[in-house]
Amino acid sequence: MFEAGKRRVRRGLGAVAAGLVLVGVAACGGDGQSADDGKDGKASGKPADKSSATGPAPLTEERLTAASLTDGERIGAYTASEYALGAPLGDDYTAEPAVCQPLVSLAKGATPFDPVAEVQRKADIPDELLGLTVSVQLRSYTAPDAAGVMKALATAGRECAGGFTEDRALARATYLKVEPATAPDVGDEARAYRFILLDVKGTLKLYEYLTVIRSGTTTLSFRAEITGTKDVGGVPDEIIQAQWQKFRSAAGEAVEKR
Repeated sequence: MFEAGKRRVRRGLGAVAAGLVLVGVAACGGDGQSADDGKDGKASGKPADKSSATGPAPLTEERLTAASLTDGERIGAYTASEYALGAPLGDDYTAEPAVCQPLVSLAKGATPFDPVAEVQRKADIPDELLGLTVSVQLRSYTAPDAAGVMKALATAGRECAGGFTEDRALARATYLKVEPATAPDVGDEARAYRFILLDVKGTLKLYEYLTVIRSGTTTLSFRAEITGTKDVGGVPDEIIQAQWQKFRSAAGEAVEKR
């Protein structure tokens, strides 16, 4: 009887232990969060699931097209047009070190956050073959990826301030300096940079400007380049404002500055 009693006690302790294990599994299993993750909504050790991220839905290519400058549209002395090959050549350029890539291009693969849709335009003065050209690019992202793109751009601005190399199809260009420039006061956030670089022969000093605006899940990018050594002083404000106002009107309340 004494031995039988000991066996019953052991079985009882085993059942209690099993119950505790099951409770522990229930607390830690299922949605990948630990029991004490609930207060601040942060998952432990796992990236957030993009499908559950809150925020407005990304604009479709159709809506981006409606919100972009149109072929032949006049903005002061400038005329908007579409790229013959769909995008500027610079979208294929890469940077070394790679952290500088957002300063070269925000095309797919430039950051960990790829756009859902994008539309490419340019603005220039048609009669000036060697004049200023502004690439205007609208890109939409899944929330909160657009903010991630801006963070990557800010990191590039800091890390690459002393210069970097741009790799092109058959040549390399040396950026001597990356400097912050005046950003427009529109959108949820905006960043602007002035680049000092050498031409591919390494003899002439050139100047380029980049301005990127984020509104919700969309970025509006403007890159000003000129064939020559003139410093144009920045992306023409009339181009930025014309595109911003058209985007704001077409996209509606979602782009109201918060």
